[in-house]
Amino acid sequence: MNRNVKRYKTFNTVAAGLKVFLYKKMKYQEFLDYIYQRHSGNVKLGLERMLKILEQMDNPNKKLNGIHIAGTNGKGSVAAICEALSISSGLKTGLNTSPHLKDYRERIRLNGKNITFKKLMETYRCFEESFQSNEASFFEITTAMAFYFFMINKVENAIFEVGLGGRLDGTNPFSSTITVITSISYDHTKSLGATIKKIATEKAGILKKNTPLVLGKMSSIASNTIRKIAKDKNITVYQFGKDFKISNVSINLKETTLDYCFKNICLKKLKTNLIGFHQAENAASAITSFILFLEDINKEINPEIIRDSLLKINWIGRMQILSRKPLVMIDGAHNEEGIKALTKNLKEMFPNRKIRFVLAILRDKKIESIIKEICDIAFKIYISKNKSTRAAEIEDQVKFVKNYDIKYETIPDVKEATKKAIKESKDDDVVIVSGSLYTISEVLKEKWNIFKI
Repeated sequence: MNRNVKRYKTFNTVAAGLKVFLYKKMKYQEFLDYIYQRHSGNVKLGLERMLKILEQMDNPNKKLNGIHIAGTNGKGSVAAICEALSISSGLKTGLNTSPHLKDYRERIRLNGKNITFKKLMETYRCFEESFQSNEASFFEITTAMAFYFFMINKVENAIFEVGLGGRLDGTNPFSSTITVITSISYDHTKSLGATIKKIATEKAGILKKNTPLVLGKMSSIASNTIRKIAKDKNITVYQFGKDFKISNVSINLKETTLDYCFKNICLKKLKTNLIGFHQAENAASAITSFILFLEDINKEINPEIIRDSLLKINWIGRMQILSRKPLVMIDGAHNEEGIKALTKNLKEMFPNRKIRFVLAILRDKKIESIIKEICDIAFKIYISKNKSTRAAEIEDQVKFVKNYDIKYETIPDVKEATKKAIKESKDDDVVIVSGSLYTISEVLKEKWNIFKI
């Protein structure tokens, strides 16, 4: 048994001495600040460091079954749906996603519950020497801890969401049972390439030989690129619209309804608590991947469990309603494709209502295209700036809004911008907060304060 693994299982707080005492004194936020300050500057694409860390952990990435999910948009939702399907099916389930919205512990969930602060600290301090010597990044540390935590808890289905791209992502070493690529569009072009073909190639870097692949809705250029790579690895591909299909999709403020068919399984009027036409597509990819996973582990597929679990998905920040009068909704759409999906849903749901849009985008996105989509539906835009180091400046957003005949106002703080939009709204108006996961995170963290108007 690996020395570090053995040490973790036999950990003694007395023998650990002063270092453990200091950790014990730390409060949760102090601990997060501590590890972030020590490791946030170590971001560098590549797998060498991650592989060394995992080897020192006794390679938990090779000892887990599960589902590995990449894609430009939708991968987090697909992961959360897979989690709900898995838990409802009685499987011990682990979920690793990023980024978090309210609580760092969201990134590592066991059976739908965030890792405890105690277990988080124990795992980190057990391998801190390895993290330090390998100059691990914040993301690599989180991913490695997830692999290890799932292994020692004997997780039956480990679900990992890719952070960035795929080929060089810290989750890549996962020896998954099923692979999913949800969508391919322009995002992170500086890291992944400026063409759909290059981006698709980077995402396809997570493909493993002989491991089935589920492909979501995407362009023919993207799918053909990925299918060619899959063929070279002897991978069976199941593609949205060809091998599995949806129909009769409808949405309202409560749920999304769809019919789903795959192989000999046809489920009518499925309902999911995630709202949006795009969530019907995500649900289809998730159901397909989970069915394939059950087939691999020789577990029976229960259609009623599938139907029931889709109403129990735990995934915040995606067309999430915070209040009704006025209707306030947050959505993590952060790139052109995501904003297009959001505005399509809003047009369908609120054709005759005034939409007030609180907007704060990251500077590395296609700001002009995003704002064009929003100006097409908004009554007024409240332009703000979130606290991310990658946040777009207010004036860089304003210059594109000025191209359209639309009301706008600049308010530097996202929380204050949201409060102003709500204050100016009538009961039948709609307030949408979007543009980045960082933006909606600030609203979620200040929700109690925002609605005290």
